[in-house]
Amino acid sequence: QVQLVESGGGLVQAGGSLRLSCAASGRTFSNYAMGWFRQAPGKGREFVALISRSGTSTYYAASVRGRFTISRDNAKNTVYLQMNSLEPEDTAVNFCAADRDGGTRDRQYDYWGQGTQVTVSS
Repeated sequence: QVQLVESGGGLVQAGGSLRLSCAASGRTFSNYAMGWFRQAPGKGREFVALISRSGTSTYYAASVRGRFTISRDNAKNTVYLQMNSLEPEDTAVNFCAADRDGGTRDRQYDYWGQGTQVTVSS
């Protein structure tokens, strides 16, 4: 089992920044690729970003590429999502997820956090 706890969400004005953190415990963190997903009100959960087990490879959804950066610190068992130039359309509950292989579909992930709310005001 892998336990994931997100933090760092909040209310920010358009154009602002937030950094989300996801702390992992349980099994060896570096054995898992990590992903960030989000779910806006009335919508399904969508892929945001993923990072490989070593942190050397990343991939982003087109909607956030160039504005968001995913990173990880395997010594601290933590993955981060730096979100810049936030837009009202980024308002959502953000989830981190862990899987040995990762991917862009939520069904590929075995472990999920409880989510953290990000609200961007215009």
